[in-house]
Amino acid sequence: MPEHGDASRRWLVTIARWVLPVAIAVAGAVMIVIGHGRVSARADRDTVLSAAGVALLLVALIVWMINWMFRMSVESNRDRDREEDARRYFEEHGRWPDE
Repeated sequence: MPEHGDASRRWLVTIARWVLPVAIAVAGAVMIVIGHGRVSARADRDTVLSAAGVALLLVALIVWMINWMFRMSVESNRDRDREEDARRYFEEHGRWPDE
């Protein structure tokens, strides 16, 4: 039976992986729409809003990519652990575990 800490940890991971980047991206899209997607040489209100919206979209992409790279790193560590276990099994039994 999972403990309360496991459920709250899963919730935090879900927020960090999906809710946070999506919320940032939505905020960026809203700012672009409010700024009418306008870009001009003058730093008027619409241009600043549109530029900030684009920046937020990039931030959302960066947050998502950092989460993705972290997941890849964790999976790589699991693969190494499985390989190490298989090598120990080979040393003890003289054959690979899946043979």
